[in-house]
Amino acid sequence: MLNTPQRDTWCEVALRRELHRRGLRFRLNLRPIPEVRGRADIVFVRKRLAVFVDGCFWHACPAHGTMPKANRAWWARKLGKNRRRDAAATRGLRFAGWAVVRVWEHEEVRVAADRVVRALARRVTTLGH
Repeated sequence: MLNTPQRDTWCEVALRRELHRRGLRFRLNLRPIPEVRGRADIVFVRKRLAVFVDGCFWHACPAHGTMPKANRAWWARKLGKNRRRDAAATRGLRFAGWAVVRVWEHEEVRVAADRVVRALARRVTTLGH
C-alpha cells in the first residue's frame, strides 16, 4: 500500500491533460473546504467543483473492483471504509454548496472530461459566473 501512488495516477494525468487541452485551468490535490476530509484530485475553486478520480480497486468499483482472496475480512473492512469516506466527502461538499464529479479509472478519458465540462456549465448558470 505504501507504494501505491496517492496522486498523479495514469488516469488522473490523462484526465488533466484532456481538460487542459480543452482550455480549462484548475488546481490539483486540494482540500476544497477544511471541514471535509480528503483532497479532490482536480478542483475548480471559483466554480466550486471538485473532481475525484477513483481507482477501481481502492474505491470498490461495482463493475471492476475485486476482493483479494488473502485476508478477505480485513480488505472488506478497508474497502468499505474507503467507500463510506468517499460518500461522506461527497455529502459534505454538496452540503457546503460544491458540485462533485466522481470519475472511475476505467472511464474513457474524453467521456469523463465531457462530464466535467457539463458540470462546469451547470455551475456557471447556478453561480452566475
